[in-house]
Amino acid sequence: MEKSTEIYGIRAVIEAINSSKDIDKVFIQTGLKGKLIGQLESLIRKNKINFSYVPNQKLDRLSKKNHQGVIARISPIKFYDINKFSEIIEQSKNPFILILDQINDVRNFGAIIRTAEISGVDGIIIQNSSSAPINSDTVKTSAGAIFNIPICKVSHIKDAIYHLKSIDISIISASEKSKKNIYDVDFRRPLAIIMGSEQRGINKSILNMSDEMVKLPMYGKIESLNVSVACGIFLYEVVRQRI
Repeated sequence: MEKSTEIYGIRAVIEAINSSKDIDKVFIQTGLKGKLIGQLESLIRKNKINFSYVPNQKLDRLSKKNHQGVIARISPIKFYDINKFSEIIEQSKNPFILILDQINDVRNFGAIIRTAEISGVDGIIIQNSSSAPINSDTVKTSAGAIFNIPICKVSHIKDAIYHLKSIDISIISASEKSKKNIYDVDFRRPLAIIMGSEQRGINKSILNMSDEMVKLPMYGKIESLNVSVACGIFLYEVVRQRI
């Protein structure tokens, strides 16, 4: 992690949260006790910040600074809430949104952002928890595209889907469980495409909320593609149909 994206110490992280810094994740030493750490934990939960308890050895690997058992990673970009994000999306003549469900590899995440930006995606939605961090690796892999596309962080993907449906945006999930082929679907309408992680795919409850599920045809012996490659194919099929 880069120095400019880290804050060390309990009081410093509390102040960062209270001053509305965009915090990507907080690492807290396992077993840390006290009034101040309790205050920090309450603030983290109140502001729905992604965090994890880790052994002191991991904190030492993350930083050589005097971290006092707490390190916060500050995002290099400003995240949008769902209302501000919607204002931006509604300015588009034909909204094109990408939702990422539990994509937690930073290089895949960066590659997806790069393809999304260049293929005309209006914005990306990710979840607070179980999402890849936005750090120097993400920025580098995205080739800087991360600074040119709005990214919305939500507590739950399902809440974002409800909101998008309320403004007449179709929800299409990429799933190998579908019987429908990507090339048999009309992508010329306002839509949001959901991509899931390579390990878990899209959460079942999210699949159940989708208007459609579609798959890529597979003809080889290998049953799946890298998620960033699969996402690129989906996004450019949208581009092809909309040209």
